[in-house]
Amino acid sequence: MGFKARARKTKADSGKDDKSKAKKNDGETLCAVKSCEKWADKKLGGRSLSFDDATEMWGSGNFGSTKGRVRVCKSCYRSWKKENKNDDMY
Repeated sequence: MGFKARARKTKADSGKDDKSKAKKNDGETLCAVKSCEKWADKKLGGRSLSFDDATEMWGSGNFGSTKGRVRVCKSCYRSWKKENKNDDMY
C-alpha cells in the first residue's frame, strides 16, 4: 500500500468531509477595475499590474491604484494579458 492509498484510507476512517475545506469565494481585496466586482486576492488568482499597463488597457480614471500598482482579478488580468500578448517588450 502506497502513501497516498494509506492517506485516503485513514481520511475515510476519520469521517471528515472534504467540503469543510472547500474554497470560499470571499476575498479581502476587490478588483481595482471599476466595472468589475470580483476579488483580486492572490489565492483567488488575482495579480497586480503596473499603473502604466493599467492605463493603457482601461484608460485613466477607470481603476483604482495603490503605490503605483493596480490589483486586478483573474479575468481582468487574462484580458490584459490577451490584449498585450503580441507586444514586443524587448
